[in-house]
Amino acid sequence: MKRLVSGMEMVYRHGVREAKADAFCTLEQPRPWKKRFIMSQENQNQNYQVAPQVLENAFDVDFARRLEDTFTDAHPVVGSVVKGVVVAKDSEMVTLDIGLKTEGRIYLREFEDHETGEVNVNVGDVVDVFVDNLDDRHNNSRLSREKARREEVLDSLEKVHAAGDMVKGVIFGRVKGGFMVDVQGVLGFLPGSQLDAKPITDVNPFMYVPLEFQIVKLDRKRNNLIVSRRALTDGMNAGNREELLQGMTEGKVVKGIVKNITDYGAFLDLGGLDGLLHITDIAWHRIGHPAEVLTVGQEIDVMVVRYDEKSQRVSLGLKQLKNDPWTSVENDYPIGAKVTGKITNVADYGAFVALAPGVEGLIHVSEMSWTRKNVHPGKVVQMGQDVEVMVLEIDRDKRRISLGLKQCQDNPWDVFSATYKVGDHVEGSVRSMTDFGMFVALSEDIDGLVHVSDISWDKNGEEALQDFKKGDVVKAVILAIDPSKERVSLGMKQLEGDRLADTADAHKKGEVVKVKVLRAETDGIVVDFEGNEIFIKARDLGVEKADQDPKRYKADTEIEAKVTGLSKKDRKLNLSIRAMQQDEERAAVAAYSNQDDDGDSALAEALKRAGMATEAAATAKAAKAKKADDAEEKPAKKAAAPKAKAKKDEAEGDEAKKPAAKKAKAAKDAE
Repeated sequence: MKRLVSGMEMVYRHGVREAKADAFCTLEQPRPWKKRFIMSQENQNQNYQVAPQVLENAFDVDFARRLEDTFTDAHPVVGSVVKGVVVAKDSEMVTLDIGLKTEGRIYLREFEDHETGEVNVNVGDVVDVFVDNLDDRHNNSRLSREKARREEVLDSLEKVHAAGDMVKGVIFGRVKGGFMVDVQGVLGFLPGSQLDAKPITDVNPFMYVPLEFQIVKLDRKRNNLIVSRRALTDGMNAGNREELLQGMTEGKVVKGIVKNITDYGAFLDLGGLDGLLHITDIAWHRIGHPAEVLTVGQEIDVMVVRYDEKSQRVSLGLKQLKNDPWTSVENDYPIGAKVTGKITNVADYGAFVALAPGVEGLIHVSEMSWTRKNVHPGKVVQMGQDVEVMVLEIDRDKRRISLGLKQCQDNPWDVFSATYKVGDHVEGSVRSMTDFGMFVALSEDIDGLVHVSDISWDKNGEEALQDFKKGDVVKAVILAIDPSKERVSLGMKQLEGDRLADTADAHKKGEVVKVKVLRAETDGIVVDFEGNEIFIKARDLGVEKADQDPKRYKADTEIEAKVTGLSKKDRKLNLSIRAMQQDEERAAVAAYSNQDDDGDSALAEALKRAGMATEAAATAKAAKAKKADDAEEKPAKKAAAPKAKAKKDEAEGDEAKKPAAKKAKAAKDAE
């Protein structure tokens, strides 16, 4: 029934009411309502006849679908550009009449001019708009001014593509496999291989600058636009390449346009042939990057430095067109002259100074400072700093100039040696600590060394060094100054006076002195001799074996000893109790032997001989002890000889002692 009603409405709308009535009369199985409908038609016009073709076409139309389509978005204008009349405008929207049942609305910002930002639309203007959708249910048509503009551009691009002409575009982004290009507001794709005929490592010079492209593919339905820059450049340069190669010779000056800039140089278009201008051939002076001198698109004159016919590679030079500043460098910068330059580069081994355009010299790290030997050059000078330097050496063949920075400053060692002398007292803070001593700051640039042996008289070096730390303020005496080796030797214990030197001046070798026992050790005793601690070895404690036990000596006991060694230069003071006892025995024997005796008795002769024997034995023992001391101080390989000689002396003493003993015994028997 619904289909019948829909069909009747469409028939009345098209003015074929009678045709529809007769069409129903031809149904094979008429329904009850059908008979009434036919009768009513016959009463109205019995003479009206409908053509068979009209009836056939009428029943082929799906009137129900046509009625439904009037309430949907499907319309021939959807997806196309139509003319619209501006009927209203407010602060946000523009209303347009596109000749359909409903009006459309577009945001006001879509009418802005991209260059000026102004809105160029008024009521009554006729503009092209793109119909996105129709919606009669909400009385709203969705329109777009931007899409209409895009369709206009696509129409023009299709014409350009068909004619094979060029288009302007801007590369604004990089994607996988290529670049995004803005071609008159339409997004295009540029494959990476189509940017240039040669591989491009640095694409920054091509970004955001207008370039010419050739359209390779344009698919409007898929919104696919592919462009190429290489196809354009290859076509332009193909004809000029052969002509350039024929006239290419080294030393020829040609014009070129900078087409690409890399870290190592720039590529120039010579008009069908590309050439490389290396960074070292751009200028005589040092440059950090070719972009400091060149820009993409710049036209310059260059010289052909090298040309390889086989590979057809051309090396270009820009600095060769100017005079070489090194030809007169020896006259401009004589050795010993002080000149001013600017720091252009700082390295671990020194700093480079630009003396003039194309002329640079090196300040080696050893020539930076008189006192700071291992300092990094970056802590002495900075990039761009103006410095005064002295020319030390020039090698024009290698293009090298050695410069000195410290030579233009006062040598602090000369100033220090002129201000201080040996024996002066100084004061400073401990700047650093080492295993062999500590460095004391005497000025901003000069340090003095206090060796561990010069810290204290009473403590050993390591123990005395532990009493100080970095930053402590100490006083010292200057012991030595050597400006050539840049050394200052200091002493702290010398502030208290040299007690050993005073003792050495007051006594002499062989003198018997009184000392106080401080402590006994396993191999000797330690005594106090006028404030100096002296160690007496166990073998020097007595002549007899029993007397050589250190435990026999108690602390604070005063004893006497003989000075056996004394040297201020070697700071040596040796004491011996055994040597003193041996001297006493020899003196006693000598005194007894020299007594007056009128009788020529056998006893006197025997005693005299016995004294001689005792003296000989004592002499032999003393020689043996002396040899043993010397053997300890000499290398082990030389120790055997003194020991053998000592044994020989001892044997001789024993042989001398035997006859004397026999004579003494004979004298006793005679008495």
